[in-house]
Amino acid sequence: MTTYDIALIGFGGVNRTLAELIATRNEALRSGLGFGLRVVAITDLRLGSLVQPEGIDLSMALGLGGGSETFAEHGGSADTNNESVIRSCTADIICEATFTNPDDGEPAVSHVRWALESGKSVCTTNKGPVALRGAELNSLAAHNGVYFEYEGAVMSGTPVIRLAKKMFSGLRLNGFEGILNGTSNYVLGRMEAGLDFDAAVSEAQELGYAEANPAADIEGYDVQLKVLILANELLDAGIELKDVRRQGISTVTAEDVRTASRNGRRWKLVGSARRNPDGTVTAGVAPVAVPLDHGLAGVSGATNAVSFDTDLLGPVTVSGPGAGRVETAYALLSDIIAIHSAKTGAAAHV
Repeated sequence: MTTYDIALIGFGGVNRTLAELIATRNEALRSGLGFGLRVVAITDLRLGSLVQPEGIDLSMALGLGGGSETFAEHGGSADTNNESVIRSCTADIICEATFTNPDDGEPAVSHVRWALESGKSVCTTNKGPVALRGAELNSLAAHNGVYFEYEGAVMSGTPVIRLAKKMFSGLRLNGFEGILNGTSNYVLGRMEAGLDFDAAVSEAQELGYAEANPAADIEGYDVQLKVLILANELLDAGIELKDVRRQGISTVTAEDVRTASRNGRRWKLVGSARRNPDGTVTAGVAPVAVPLDHGLAGVSGATNAVSFDTDLLGPVTVSGPGAGRVETAYALLSDIIAIHSAKTGAAAHV
């Protein structure tokens, strides 16, 4: 039976959770999916790097992180050595889940490129490489006969890209609109409950929904990247980040929220793209006061949803968790399943 060797680049919440799933469910994977997984390399800013072609003891690796101990005490290095590890390790698949700059997609773009150049398939949860270098990296993967998968880059464990590509066969997608950021959605919901903007943001930060600097969520940068990914992946838009207009929710006032409520509407930060009659695509993200009977009006909290405008079925809405360690780790697992299916022609199911 096939066993895929994998390397975990970044050992924060997502890849750590994937390691836990492998440690606890590997036999179930073998019997249910027809393949097993073996972690042969891990890199981490805090722990350094460890490469063991025979397989890393995951109980040991998962036990690290609470103190000053690094992989150097276990036959590895205190340095990450990302390029060397990615290029030279024996992994078949690189699982990339590092903290990445949304402006240029680094260091994830380089991680993905090094892997693909080395003949290794990649799955990543990072938006940057897909949004900013997706065409280039997909071309590189095809050139080297490997796979580049990134389902978790848009809606965490909810398989919106794969579902639209595979389940909407025979349908023409005219566009989409969606709620793609749980933090901004939470803030608007709390404003509807009576909080002002600053208080709602502070509460989101206290609950861990928003970062200390919440601009990526509040000002729409996160959704802008996700809209770019969906527009290029599903509408063949061929657009760049500068083509996706962006407006966040910081301009929405408490009075705006009250007025919308009186008029039977609810504010949402909506990311959208639409195919124009001439074939071009118009895309953007902006706060919208949607009517209460709108398909996105009832989406609350950290839940994400995308409504696709199809020619034969009309609007089709997909919703699910847009964040979470387990959900995002599952996205990586689903990418590995997709790679296995592409390699073997198997129809694997979790």
